[in-house]
Amino acid sequence: MTHPIIPQIIELAEPIAKRLNLEIVDVVFQSNKRPAILRINIRNSAQETGLNDCEQMSRALEEILDQQVTIPEAYVLEISSPGVSKLLSSERDFISFRGFAVLVTTTVTDENHQQWRGTLQKRDSQKLYLNQKGRIVEIPVQIIESVELTN
Repeated sequence: MTHPIIPQIIELAEPIAKRLNLEIVDVVFQSNKRPAILRINIRNSAQETGLNDCEQMSRALEEILDQQVTIPEAYVLEISSPGVSKLLSSERDFISFRGFAVLVTTTVTDENHQQWRGTLQKRDSQKLYLNQKGRIVEIPVQIIESVELTN
């Protein structure tokens, strides 16, 4: 269940994030901790979310929260990045994670497989290329359901 103060915090945080070219991903208020923790995850859609993004958001939001939100107890404000998603979707993901182990799931069976494990080589407009122990496997992009980072 979402804490009742969350909508008010989101309403204040979103304009600040927009001004800083950031996106609010998640807001959690853990009132069961001592002191309570207000955690806001942000994402920079133009580049990797960095420490500078978190610091700018923290400074700008802290000032407004102190003035406009009545949080009934002492709390710690934590601004962070949600981290890397295991699912690859953007062109940037496919470039950034070349050489990483992935699991590709397809919507149809191709060469008696619906799941493919291997090292991501590249993706173009037609195919995704996996290295499976030195053998390059080409999977048509139109049948790919998901591409997920694995160990």
